[in-house]
Amino acid sequence: MGKVSDSISPELRVWIEAQRMFFVATAPTNAEGHINCSPKGGDTFRVLNEREAAYLDLTGSGIETVAHLQENGRVVVMFCAFSGPPRIVRLHGKGDVVYPTDADFARLIGSFPERLGVRAILRIRLSRVADTCGFAVPRFDYVGERDTLDKWCESKGSEALADYRRAKNDRSIDGIPGYRED
Repeated sequence: MGKVSDSISPELRVWIEAQRMFFVATAPTNAEGHINCSPKGGDTFRVLNEREAAYLDLTGSGIETVAHLQENGRVVVMFCAFSGPPRIVRLHGKGDVVYPTDADFARLIGSFPERLGVRAILRIRLSRVADTCGFAVPRFDYVGERDTLDKWCESKGSEALADYRRAKNDRSIDGIPGYRED
């Protein structure tokens, strides 16, 4: 039923790129800390090559994923088929945070459509790719993307977004250092 690999096949890449939503899970090193799972969407995920992927980290009220990646790098991304044949794919690996001031940012950002409110790009070097059945995942119809975050970012402007990140994204809920400005 399930297949495990250390890389993304061309066929799997096509399937991943067709998905409208994915989930990202991370955890702090401290066993008492909070595990985080975040839903993502909006054409923000890219397979860079068979062993590497990345997604846009957009400004939001939390900073858990960034804080956890900076602390220990552990991450898993999960895709589920909500239409078509059942399937779940998990991409396990080590992630890092590529900030707009980092050398790799300019190269990576070109892989994505222009978006307001980009905090960083989260890059994942894959160590395990698990492709499983998804027989119990319900079917859902895709209605469309939400534009709420884009409108909010536009109404704030770049200076207010920077102020927001300083105020709300400085530390994770467990006190781990979060967003950094250079």
